[in-house]
Amino acid sequence: MRFHFALTLQALWTGVCQAAMQHYPAAAWGHYDVCKSQVYSDEGLSWDYMACQPEAADMTQYLKVTLDPPNITCGDPPETYCALENPYMCNNECDATTEELAHPPGLMFDTEGRNPTTFWQSTSWKKYPKPLLVNITLSWNKTIELTEDIVLTFESGRPEQMVLEKSLDYGRTWQPYQFYATDCLDAFTMEPKTVQDLTQHTLLDIICTEDYSRGYVWKNDKTVRFEIKDRFALFAGPQLHNMASLYGQLDTTKKLRDFFTITDLRIRLLRPATGATMVDENNLSRYFYAISDIKVQGRCKCNLHANSCVYDKEKLSCECEHNTTGPDCGRCKRNFQGRAWSAGSYLPIPKGTANVCERKDKRVWATPLNHVRPNVSSLGVANRKEARVCDNELLRCQNGGTCISNVHCNCPPGYTGLLCEKRRCESELGGCGGPDSGQAHLTPPSTSRLLLLLLLGSALLREAACRPAVL
Repeated sequence: MRFHFALTLQALWTGVCQAAMQHYPAAAWGHYDVCKSQVYSDEGLSWDYMACQPEAADMTQYLKVTLDPPNITCGDPPETYCALENPYMCNNECDATTEELAHPPGLMFDTEGRNPTTFWQSTSWKKYPKPLLVNITLSWNKTIELTEDIVLTFESGRPEQMVLEKSLDYGRTWQPYQFYATDCLDAFTMEPKTVQDLTQHTLLDIICTEDYSRGYVWKNDKTVRFEIKDRFALFAGPQLHNMASLYGQLDTTKKLRDFFTITDLRIRLLRPATGATMVDENNLSRYFYAISDIKVQGRCKCNLHANSCVYDKEKLSCECEHNTTGPDCGRCKRNFQGRAWSAGSYLPIPKGTANVCERKDKRVWATPLNHVRPNVSSLGVANRKEARVCDNELLRCQNGGTCISNVHCNCPPGYTGLLCEKRRCESELGGCGGPDSGQAHLTPPSTSRLLLLLLLGSALLREAACRPAVL
């Protein structure tokens, strides 16, 4: 009976474990969504610290957009536009004073899927041959780590010349991310390449690609991309299965980590789609820029010291853990400068290394790095007498104990410990078999039961001896 019960328990446990693994398939890569967890030991409650980071999100919800020149948006004065592929179809009107006909910059970031499609639109190329130049700057006032491809969707044909730039110092200086052109040699004196031409050693190279600049012949191809995941795949493999390799490189190569980090993006539109080798000077209302969507997926950079980032008063900031502080958790808190600040580490997977800032006065806190004494201010209160030791949800008193005012557990006679997790007899003379242990005494089986067990065992042995062996 007991053997059958044990098998049943094993089957149930195996099923629970398999379900858990199926529900969290990425755990082997390291999600890094928990900064610390409470563990119990003989010394009481302690913290186990882990590297952590916020979940990736749509970062266009938190940006500020700036256009240069400021009056480049169409509609003031009202203007009528023609279709690029048909110069005689001129029924698109832009009027900034009419909501249904206006195309302000905010429409680059609104909800997609509307009918008709909403988009920002520039003025037409009415000053040709003077270049139609537009700078669209996206600013977060916060350091951001990119996690997905940057994707721009154009509604007027993709530009024939464009540059995507990044800043790491809030727009004070800029570096190119990628060049785009129908003819890279002619536009930027660069040999055309694609992201597939890159290797681990050339991943940081700035390339010019012709893949996203074809004219109206390819009018169904509306998107222009900057490929983040293809670059990740150079280290993590095509399906990003070997994340340990990528995390190791990000940990040890600052230039690689900085490559995927930004505070601002700038889209420099240099020449609109023309759809031909020559510009039709008699119908310049065919040439303009129109963008219906910009996708930027990423997370706040918190140096692996925070798992959440809050947006308050139009500003993003990390909610720092590990005794760190600052916009990016980039320094130790006051009185926690016992050792130099260091960013967390992704390795070893799946928990990483927290690199917690230590207290300055180690004579007062002579505890291990990852150990926190119970009932102290690091449990979330200023007065240790107010610290939450137990409750009726996560920190339940065990073995029938009762939580008293969240301060201590009132344990039953046979148990002790912070959460009544230890048997009292374990620390007593004679162990848990002693008369005062509080545990049930072991009684030897009766003579009749012992005889019955011997007879059953003998019968089973005889039956087994008579059966032929099965291979």
